[in-house]
Amino acid sequence: MHEIGFIRDLAIVMIVAGATTILFQRLRQPVLLGYILAGVLIGPHTPGVLVADPQAIDDISNLGVVLLMFTLGLEFSVHKLREVGIGVLLVAVVEVGLMLWIGVGIGGLFGWKGMNALFLGAIISLSSTMVATRTLSESGQRRQPFAKLVVGLLVAEDMLTIVMLTLLTAVAIRGSVQAQTAFTLVGHLGLFMVAGMILGLLLLPRLVDYVAGFGRDETLLVSVLGICFGASLFAVWMGFSVALGAFLAGAVVAESRSVGRVVRLVEPLRDMFAALFFVAIGLKIDPALLVQYALPALLIAAVVIVGKTVVCSLGIFLVGHDPRTALRSGLGMAQIGEFSFVIATLGLSLGVISNFIYPIAVAVSVVCMATSPYLTRSADGLADGLRRVTPRSLQLLATSYSGWLENLKPVNENAALAAIFRRLLWHIAINVLLVVTLFMIGAYVNSHNWDWFSMFGIGRDMRHTLIWACALFLSLPILTAIYRKAEALGMLLAEIGISERFAGSYTQAIRQVLARVIPLATLLALALLVSVLGSTILPPRGVALSLVLLGVAFAVALWRGLVQLHARLQAALKETLDKPGSPGNGPG
Repeated sequence: MHEIGFIRDLAIVMIVAGATTILFQRLRQPVLLGYILAGVLIGPHTPGVLVADPQAIDDISNLGVVLLMFTLGLEFSVHKLREVGIGVLLVAVVEVGLMLWIGVGIGGLFGWKGMNALFLGAIISLSSTMVATRTLSESGQRRQPFAKLVVGLLVAEDMLTIVMLTLLTAVAIRGSVQAQTAFTLVGHLGLFMVAGMILGLLLLPRLVDYVAGFGRDETLLVSVLGICFGASLFAVWMGFSVALGAFLAGAVVAESRSVGRVVRLVEPLRDMFAALFFVAIGLKIDPALLVQYALPALLIAAVVIVGKTVVCSLGIFLVGHDPRTALRSGLGMAQIGEFSFVIATLGLSLGVISNFIYPIAVAVSVVCMATSPYLTRSADGLADGLRRVTPRSLQLLATSYSGWLENLKPVNENAALAAIFRRLLWHIAINVLLVVTLFMIGAYVNSHNWDWFSMFGIGRDMRHTLIWACALFLSLPILTAIYRKAEALGMLLAEIGISERFAGSYTQAIRQVLARVIPLATLLALALLVSVLGSTILPPRGVALSLVLLGVAFAVALWRGLVQLHARLQAALKETLDKPGSPGNGPG
């Protein structure tokens, strides 16, 4: 009977979800809003209980979180990260940080202390990717210039979501977190993501394309889901969340040539479990609590709409876009959604927030979802109205500022030099992260495999020596690449920065010195960084110095081979990232 009862509950949920989808499509409202309201209507807190076992539905709906994060990863490719730009990324960081601070402040004003205020700030800091993108698509504005900025902000927020979930988990478990611990957590998270992305990019896209070559959708779907859930379990084993593993798996699979087929196969499955997820959210809501906390919820919703609109619009304007485009971008971000529910669920599951925070989060999200389509459609009217009431002096100032930023953009010869400069810095940064990752992996092995070393009678100093030597010699191809890139960077900076007009006859000599100093300074800075991060596996000073000298000797003797080995690895990674597009394989 238990099995029949579960099938009955699932049937009721899916029938109601299907009906609300049709109804809310006709009303031109987000279907996610319909799912939540449907969950409230059939939930245990309303008369005439229809769903007997909400916990079973909730457990199944958690698959929706994994598949949601996986499909977000599929839409978040390395190419999109490049296209976001440092300006939009900075706007997203400032916006999330300010909204987090505002949320904590609002919680304090209402008398909600500690974790309640912190989780409220996190809940209102993240916009809804699903609501924003669907609103843009349904209004036919997906191709507008401001829509690309909205998508860029959402991509940046997706990355910040992973950081926030990790930090909130640590804060909730420990009760509080020191600044040093927070930086350590973020550092470990960043290293895990970089290592996972780079190692995954070398292997998984080729595997997915190989499986896709069989021409069977069933085989491809099962294989991709295996990668998704396998990565989720691996992330949990490493001390992170299933959401992080699923997101990374999607971001890596997104670089395969068959990503279009993968998206087409996974999306229906994602939509089904996402519907269950949002209905399960409604099942947890007590309407009595909604009525009790209606006023705080409406005030918080107003703060979300106004705060996100103002912060995002101002930020987009400051990075060089016209006021109308900036305002439309801000209005597109004025909502919260799926990640807010994930954060609220995290707080409830860990037992660190009060029960009323969850219905408030849902109520705020419902208000924002309901107003989002109207805000997007009325953006031009609002922009015209603001233009009419804005003093002419401020309009002139805004126009002058936009023109000044336009003049600062690199053109002609400067554009080519700027592109080379950015490429060199990008390559150096990637290689530095790889070296640091190797030593951090060594530190992880050292701290988690003590018994394994003890079985072979390996003591502390010998263990540190072996791990440090392995990390050093595995890093040699990368270190040679860092030196060569830094050398090219030094030559470029010397050519640009040292002018004959000021240096005279000493120009060439100074340029040569600068070209040599920069790569050596880069290696010295890297050595200090590795020493600090890998301090737990440093061997005795004499042994470490001997290993460094031995590594230098190997690098000199095998220089050409190390350069060729790194070139092959870089070519393999570049081939993955620079995959040729085809009409049938692009994301739908």
